[in-house]
Amino acid sequence: MLFLDGVYAENKFGKIVFKRLKAPAPEELAVLVHSISHRVARFLERKGLLARDDENSYLQLEAMEDDSMQQLHGHSISYRIAIGPQQGRKVFTLQTLPAAEETSCSDRVAQVAGFSLHAGVAAEAYQRDKLERLCRYISRPAVSEKRLALTSNGNVRYQLKTPYKDGTTHVIFEPLDFLARLASLVPKPRVNLTRFHGVFAPNSKHRVEVTPAGRGKSKKCTEDQEDKTAGERRAAMSWAQRLKRVFNIDIETCVQCGGAMKVIACIEDQLVIDKILAHLKKKGGVPGGTLCLPEPRAPPQKSLFD
Repeated sequence: MLFLDGVYAENKFGKIVFKRLKAPAPEELAVLVHSISHRVARFLERKGLLARDDENSYLQLEAMEDDSMQQLHGHSISYRIAIGPQQGRKVFTLQTLPAAEETSCSDRVAQVAGFSLHAGVAAEAYQRDKLERLCRYISRPAVSEKRLALTSNGNVRYQLKTPYKDGTTHVIFEPLDFLARLASLVPKPRVNLTRFHGVFAPNSKHRVEVTPAGRGKSKKCTEDQEDKTAGERRAAMSWAQRLKRVFNIDIETCVQCGGAMKVIACIEDQLVIDKILAHLKKKGGVPGGTLCLPEPRAPPQKSLFD
């Protein structure tokens, strides 16, 4: 996640301006990561994925038996084999380096109960290249193909970019378990992979004032939304609208005259499509021969007297 090192506030002229804050102290980071760890633990407990006793906390994997994907997720974060003859056992690792002593790499890093919060990297407003590198780093894929290899007995060996503190440099998976690990990384359907919070959230009334492109709920958009009914505001975009939004292909506008075009029919049934193509082939003269399409014609042109 990327966070602002400040807040947006309204000045006496009614304009939204950015006010930068000081770097957090190590004590403040420790308090924050402690609060985050407890909230995450409580959330997992409410979901039934975490069981806690007086001495330690452990994943309640038995409660995940009904959901195969939750079972894969649980075994993945507990470093255990999810499926196959070795199910439940620890993943095989190679420790080729001596164990390293715990050292604090930065005073802007807080670690509590296995949670770590890194606040030691910052980018100024003019450092666009550094900001781009930071964005690319946090959005990098979970697995690097360059560090993947096959062992002589057909297992998958993955080299860690940074060795663990106990000296582990490689992790070895069985092929079936490796596929299970990849499956656990696939996000659920209809889940937003990129989310914006605060003033950058889509529903924020200040987003249009703080983004360079002016994206957000402007006054004009609000007026348009008020004219629509509740059902129209919640209606999903059509496939033609999504095609224009994602690929910038507008099939509802004529490229010649600029007029509006209407979709007469959209045939998706494969049986109907086969019947239409077979009819066109028979119309060409020889059943099963080459497809004979009607003669092409030019689109209607705008008249000079229109």
